[in-house]
Amino acid sequence: MARRTAVIDFPHSEAAEFRIYLISLLAAVIGAAAGVIAWLLYHLIGFFTNLAFYHSFSFVFHSPRAHQLGAWVILVPVVGGLIVGVMAKYGSSKIRGHGIPEAMEAVLVNRSRIDPKVAILKPISAAIAIGTGGPFGAEGPIIQTGGAIGSLIGQLLQTTASERKVLLGCGAAAGMAATFSTPIAAVILAIELILFEFKARSFIPLVIASTIATSIHLVLMGRGPMFEVGTIDFGIPRVLPWYLLLGVICGFAAVGFSRLLYWVEDQFEKLPIDWMWWPAIGCVVLGIVGYFVPRVLGVGYDTISDILNAHLLFKMLLLVMIFKALVLVVTIGSGTSGGLLAPMFMASAAMGSAVAMVINHFVPGAGISPAAFALVAMGAVFGAASRATFAFIIFAFEITRDYNSILPLMLVAVIADGIALAFSENSIMTEKLARRGLKIHSDYEPDALRQMTVAEAMVKDPPRVPATMLVREMAERLAQHDPELSRHHAVLIVDEAGKLQGIVTRGDLLRAMEADHSGNMTVIDAGTRNPLVAHSDELLFHAANRMVGADVGRLPVVDPKDKASIVGYLGRSGILSARLRQIEEEQVREPGWMKNAVLRRRATKPLSPAD
Repeated sequence: MARRTAVIDFPHSEAAEFRIYLISLLAAVIGAAAGVIAWLLYHLIGFFTNLAFYHSFSFVFHSPRAHQLGAWVILVPVVGGLIVGVMAKYGSSKIRGHGIPEAMEAVLVNRSRIDPKVAILKPISAAIAIGTGGPFGAEGPIIQTGGAIGSLIGQLLQTTASERKVLLGCGAAAGMAATFSTPIAAVILAIELILFEFKARSFIPLVIASTIATSIHLVLMGRGPMFEVGTIDFGIPRVLPWYLLLGVICGFAAVGFSRLLYWVEDQFEKLPIDWMWWPAIGCVVLGIVGYFVPRVLGVGYDTISDILNAHLLFKMLLLVMIFKALVLVVTIGSGTSGGLLAPMFMASAAMGSAVAMVINHFVPGAGISPAAFALVAMGAVFGAASRATFAFIIFAFEITRDYNSILPLMLVAVIADGIALAFSENSIMTEKLARRGLKIHSDYEPDALRQMTVAEAMVKDPPRVPATMLVREMAERLAQHDPELSRHHAVLIVDEAGKLQGIVTRGDLLRAMEADHSGNMTVIDAGTRNPLVAHSDELLFHAANRMVGADVGRLPVVDPKDKASIVGYLGRSGILSARLRQIEEEQVREPGWMKNAVLRRRATKPLSPAD
């Protein structure tokens, strides 16, 4: 294989700062576009809802649960499922599902490139699916559509894959912010589920995009929140023990819902018919359930508001909890188009409210607010299922804007997340990707190479040979296992004053001996003159990047003030030592004070005859 000689030109800090400004400007454009798209999709859903359930031409959003279609309502979702199946089959299969895994997949395997067709077909298919009674939310399609807009802008201009990823994340965050008017949660969600990084290059554009999108929401859709929530008594610290129980319930609910969803997907995969027909089959179940429990039809924002304000009786809460979850897993599992967020909010809020009522019934003095348990469960279940716990703690807080909700939200959400981690290897977002062979490492860890300088990892007294040394002389010393030379695969070449002239590797020696049988070639002629160098005070990360970009395995280390003054030698082993130190810090347990005290007592205790 030919040796790679091209050197990657890593950008200087000034150029990197300019790129941040440029990406931030593009993020503002993406935020505005996502805000308008969210408004259009909301009204498009209203149009299809009015057309399908009320036979009227209106863009004003109405809940489908007040329809007067009777048993004919069973057929409405089936028609929507047929249309979505055809759009997915002959348009783009990427519109299937709830959107976020597809955005994650674009980042992982396609260098953040999304097909332009997705930006058009996803919102239309979602509007048809939801408008014909699909039990979905608009947020997933808007997140995917916003991400597609960001990706398309990144493809239109000259950008790196990382910059396209940021733009895609900006579109996704702006989509969520424009839907729910929750800009902080939108930023955190993009970081936790799409970018998996917290850097200025991504955080600044994300905030800008979410702020602009939320401002568009306020202008076009009003200043009120998506869910109207009254004053809630969270009962802290009096109700604290019951929140512990709720956290356990939410954790197992998250695990159970994820497993049920992918079990349903597996059953559809076994059907002996083309997947184009699966959404219609799933919608048959939706239509039948919707005939008996109309509240499961459509987005259900009004039902969520009713639950959060404790307006539903226990029986209705159980119906919503069971059947909303049932129709959601069946329809999403069938491959139709729609978001998970709102329907999971509805089912988990109903569960939390029902749990509070059960506890109050059997423990009359508990005094638990069903609305408080509903709100907390709403954030905890989806947070645990998606492994975006922090985002949905903030999300639920932004809905109420009540600081008293923070403590129960934090407690319940992390307990639920801990249970989900213990019982489920993948999240509801990453399970689909894992089945395709894609593994997502979502933990935030410090980069060991960014925490060490070259001086900490280099060999401080590297071997040197004079530029006048012959190749055969050096080869003889290596053959005799010269301890100074044999420890390294490369040796630095210096002049009479000890200044750096070049570097020669063992490979260079072999090639020189094959080309010059006389053996009179000098090491400076065999090696590399004016090699790439590292500076002792720079981060190991930058030196490693330089090595990778130039396809070399070692760098002379020089004094930053004197480019020819050798202070060390950096090889691959030095870089690996940084990783080894990080592993030791994470895994090697050091004796604590108590252990040391015991050891000292044993050392000073006189031995008995038995000892």
